Amino acid sequence: MDSNPPPATLGASGSSEAAGPSGAAAAPAAGADHTGHADRADRATPRKVAILIFDNVEVLDFAGPFEVFSRTRLTSGAASRRSEESAPFEVFTVAPSHGPVTAVGGLQVVPRYSFADVPPIDLLVVPGGLGTRALLGDADVLGWIRHAAGRAERVTSVCTGALLLAQAGLLEGRRATTHWAAYDELAALGQGVIVIRDRRVVDDGVITSAGVSSGMDMAFYVVEALFGREVADETAHYIEYRRNR
Repeated sequence: MDSNPPPATLGASGSSEAAGPSGAAAAPAAGADHTGHADRADRATPRKVAILIFDNVEVLDFAGPFEVFSRTRLTSGAASRRSEESAPFEVFTVAPSHGPVTAVGGLQVVPRYSFADVPPIDLLVVPGGLGTRALLGDADVLGWIRHAAGRAERVTSVCTGALLLAQAGLLEGRRATTHWAAYDELAALGQGVIVIRDRRVVDDGVITSAGVSSGMDMAFYVVEALFGREVADETAHYIEYRRNR
């Protein structure tokens, strides 16, 4: 669990924004993202959310955002969660191959897609965990992250997933955060990252979040940015998650 102080989000301007009722900073207005693509909040098809998993991934790093995005509905109420009718996201895991991934603590997870057959991605989530260090020199994984990020509407990380984004060259000149125990490690990568040490979520074109549980704050930040505070807060109420206030 990370021990960052409660939140405000650092926006793309680099200034800390005032926290609103949701406990995070006001979400950025709809517009161009890091890829230059416009937000598509009104589109008919759900956004495809790909969550990278790998051996020794931290469980809550990927499971927390998965829960938030997969339970989000544009129609309120418990009944709406019984179908995908008003779901604005299609969420899935992806790994280098279809073989089982062993997460931190021994949990085994079978990815839905491999790098070879994953569909086009709108939102990329790169989680952290002890396994990120082994991937810092993995050209195939870093190459896939760069490829997916270049086509995604939004790119995000949780915890030490920021190390992989940095190593892939996606954080050069950007403000970013990570787990408190990896601040110096992120800075030492020498990839031009401006390390922010006192925020749970930092949005500087690429959205990074601090340790473990902060991945849920990141996911709610994205939901609010795309669909508004009411949808984000109703989703938090459904999963009985107390957003930071």
